[in-house]
Amino acid sequence: MFRRIALLTALSLGIPAMAAELGDDGLHKAPWMRDTFKDLAEDLDEANAEGKRLMIIVEQRGCIYCKKMHEEVFVVPEVAGYIEDNFFVVQINMFGDVEVTDFDGTVLPEKEMVKRWGALFTPSIYFLPEEVADDVMATQAAVVNMPGAFGRWTTFNMLNWVVEKGYDGDEPFQKYHARKFAEQAN
Repeated sequence: MFRRIALLTALSLGIPAMAAELGDDGLHKAPWMRDTFKDLAEDLDEANAEGKRLMIIVEQRGCIYCKKMHEEVFVVPEVAGYIEDNFFVVQINMFGDVEVTDFDGTVLPEKEMVKRWGALFTPSIYFLPEEVADDVMATQAAVVNMPGAFGRWTTFNMLNWVVEKGYDGDEPFQKYHARKFAEQAN
């Protein structure tokens, strides 16, 4: 009952309902994140089995931009619900030691995998296609990379563009976003 009242109060005041909690590793833990063995081929198979897209999010402890995304964007009910319904999300700690198995079979601790991928910013979000060859890295296979923090509408529109496979079409994301933003403003 208390949770329902808190949610209704938050929605009526325009406050995000629930912020992600911090895990023992200092990273935000959203309810839609998956705790996996970080074998990306297995994660992709599981995502496909659920009819979802694989989304890899690289974050780090103390990242102000990660905090912004988790406290201002990912908690917006429309965004959180869309992620929950459409994405299988695997979190990678930029400086973590958990082993990650890339699509090409390379096994490295998170911090070494992130270095191998050339990821410099957090958050960095990689969206994967439904099929990935077994001789490429995740970052080579990604259909889209979203580096850094973005606002609610940019993030929401990017999520939709990925699900709609806009990257295969003739309308680049920037034009898609401008069109959707104009529609959302009306």
